[in-house]
Amino acid sequence: MAPAGKLSGFRREGSDWFCNGGLPSDITVSVDGVTFHLHKFPLVSKCGKIARAHEESKNTNETLKMVLEEFPGGPDTFLIAAKFCYGYRVELTARNVVSVHCGAEYLEMTDEFGEGNLLSKSESFFHKNTLRNWKDCILALQSSEPVLPRAEKLHLVGKCLNALSMMVCTDPSLFGWPMMMYGSFQSPGGSILWNGINTGARIRSSESDWWFEDISYLSVSLFERLIKTMQARGIRPENLAGAIMYYSRKHLPGLGRWQGGQGGKTRTVASFSLTPATVDQRVLLESIEKLLPDKKGKSYCRFLLGLLRVALILNVSQTCKDSLERRIGMQLELATLDSLLIPTYSDSDALYNTNCIEQIVHYFVSTESNLTPFSPSSLDLQASASPSSESLRKVAKLIDNYIAEIASDVNLKPGKIRKLAEALPESSRLLHDGLYRALDIYFKAHPWLYDREKEELCNIIDYQKLSIHACAHASQNDRLPLRVVLQVLFFEQLHLRTALTRCLNALDGEIAPAAPVPITALGNTAGEIVQRDGWVTVVRENQVLKVDMDRMSSRVGELEEEFGKIKQEMKSATKSHSSRSSPRLVARKIGCKLVPQPSDAQPESLNHTGSTPRASIERAQRSHMSRHSKSFT
Repeated sequence: MAPAGKLSGFRREGSDWFCNGGLPSDITVSVDGVTFHLHKFPLVSKCGKIARAHEESKNTNETLKMVLEEFPGGPDTFLIAAKFCYGYRVELTARNVVSVHCGAEYLEMTDEFGEGNLLSKSESFFHKNTLRNWKDCILALQSSEPVLPRAEKLHLVGKCLNALSMMVCTDPSLFGWPMMMYGSFQSPGGSILWNGINTGARIRSSESDWWFEDISYLSVSLFERLIKTMQARGIRPENLAGAIMYYSRKHLPGLGRWQGGQGGKTRTVASFSLTPATVDQRVLLESIEKLLPDKKGKSYCRFLLGLLRVALILNVSQTCKDSLERRIGMQLELATLDSLLIPTYSDSDALYNTNCIEQIVHYFVSTESNLTPFSPSSLDLQASASPSSESLRKVAKLIDNYIAEIASDVNLKPGKIRKLAEALPESSRLLHDGLYRALDIYFKAHPWLYDREKEELCNIIDYQKLSIHACAHASQNDRLPLRVVLQVLFFEQLHLRTALTRCLNALDGEIAPAAPVPITALGNTAGEIVQRDGWVTVVRENQVLKVDMDRMSSRVGELEEEFGKIKQEMKSATKSHSSRSSPRLVARKIGCKLVPQPSDAQPESLNHTGSTPRASIERAQRSHMSRHSKSFT
């Protein structure tokens, strides 16, 4: 629009506008507190609304005064309409065409009051210029915010949204306009232009996200409508998810913007002239959550967890929070440990929000996940579908690591750990080494816990699912209650006996074939062995196996001898006990129960034997486990 002044035929004095025609004005028009002193004839000949007002006031010789309430576009738009009525040249641009069109419709500047009136001119410019250019379409859509209700009525906003959706689906080099980048002209799609001609050569850059930056300048309501329009048009979900993630990271500081060079991401001039939108972060997050596609991916899952963290800070509605937790729970096997460490933003003393993670785990277990991964062509959002059992094992390992990570919090209650550990079914853990490690860290950070509290926590561990190394570490762990140590020792012996039996059976199977075997069978078997490994390899493996079995047999013998010593000491220690501490009862308690405490024994018997039963057990235990590894990772 040309600057106001003598050249344009209008001048401004304070809040009043005057026409430099030399004749006194006979009509005044007020728009939002700004008064225009004009002449009737130019306005009446072009504007139907003013013409009707003039007809009604013909009988009066007074100056016609009009107040245009809720005029779309305000004084600036009316000034353009007034200049057009006076025959001055007006410049239509992508920034003002929507408001000018709405203002012309308000003033009824149709072709009925003159061919080529402002309404038809603005409509023609909008269809022929604005809707065919990506930059102009974005600018027009952004400038429609002040006149949104009337623009909606005239279908201008819907046409812009449809045009943008169509251009996203199309090769951007066909509709875009060149810009200088990397020393040469380039279309938004990445094609290098020479003298305005598309050479077909492309620079190395991603072509699916060139439009993310431009639409991030739209308001929340327009962005939401644009994404829904794109969904209806069938744009790929990974592209929509990328646009939503980009928009969220730009307007939610907690998520952080994508790094990697804005110069490389921004490939259209529109981004240099757009005004950043002002958004309400809470409204934005609740709107974004409804737009998220029902897909799964590693980066997408991480984004959802970040969105949940910001949602807890902004205190969004419970419905939005539950929906985010459900979305995360349906793809929890793709989450990482660091993304699960969500701090507590309430008045709780604990450092981390375990209630939120517990709810996510419940959604994972109870909700049947029917999400499909993003298409394999997506780079950052692809993920492979995992079987249910494999997903359970991944989540179980993740939760065990999560418990171990938060276990050092001195304000963490034992009940929180128990709920988290029991949220998953028993079949999800093949080994309980991760749970044992987490509890060991928790006991080390909470030395003031009573043995009863420790035993209640240890009940979540299945000692039969502890590995040999975990059993060796637990049997020497002085942070565990004695009852737990005895249970570990019992199951450790079961493990050793089972392993020894299997090894002996395997060795017997190797040595057993002394009975005559048909020559043809021997020949076939020999041929298979030679083809597979060779005779030399088989003989070497048998020799190594025999040596290992000899060592295992001697080790088991030593363990049985030491166990016999423990029984003898227990019998000698319990001879002077009461009838309730009979040898049969003690023998039954050896495996999993506590032996009688020193406080239960008679002082005389204690002096007679010279040591307590517990002391005998601990002394035998130290002798027994001195050969085990003293560390467990």
